[in-house]
Amino acid sequence: MFHKERHDQIVHYVQERGRASVSELAERFDVTEDCIRKDLKQLDGQGSLERVYGGAISVSAAPERSVYKRMNVNTAEKAAIAQKAYEQIREGETIFLDISTTNVILAGLLAKGQKRCIVMSNMIDVLNELATNPALTVICTGGNVNLEANGYVGALTVSTLERVRFDRAFLGAVGVDLESGEVTTFDVDDGLVKECVIGNSRKRYLVVDAHKLRSRGNYQFAQLADFDAVITDSPSAATRKALKARGTECL
Repeated sequence: MFHKERHDQIVHYVQERGRASVSELAERFDVTEDCIRKDLKQLDGQGSLERVYGGAISVSAAPERSVYKRMNVNTAEKAAIAQKAYEQIREGETIFLDISTTNVILAGLLAKGQKRCIVMSNMIDVLNELATNPALTVICTGGNVNLEANGYVGALTVSTLERVRFDRAFLGAVGVDLESGEVTTFDVDDGLVKECVIGNSRKRYLVVDAHKLRSRGNYQFAQLADFDAVITDSPSAATRKALKARGTECL
């Protein structure tokens, strides 16, 4: 099979299925995995597909930008992650919840729970959940409203956060590259908020459902090693091994 013909068939195969692994493609096209990795790198550069850890996804399967469209997706997985995150929080701590649909569920657990904490957030949905529990001290960052994220970002948000020190921070992401260790989001201003919080927090947790480990945004705000732990749903042995190699715990 000619080089160009294989590339066309790889793109078609990935588009039909939404995603494919390197080993799966190597077997189908009867070439080595190294050959497939080179193919995927070239096709990613051409914009024909998106290379992710262990394989590729179709361009149409790229992450959704609007928080409203992501709110009711993978809810069972997010609930499991939120429960794990809730168990990390201790009475009397000051914590931060950033713009994340998983953090909306975590905020709901805090609102129904008995833990007295100071909670700061830049996401309006999170603040609405938290405000129903008088045992919580709830603080809004303020800043410019990002309509896609329904939250506050920008210079004013960062300026407010620079003065606060958190015991624990729970941060979302659009994508995680287990191979390079890059943690990404879509929006630069959102990324700058996350960077600030990472620098101001004693314990830092990345809350992402498993499909984010095969996705990618366009602004890198951290490396996996910047987090004390990654909280995800049903992590495989391979995922745990990859995270450990990147210097972070998997919960």
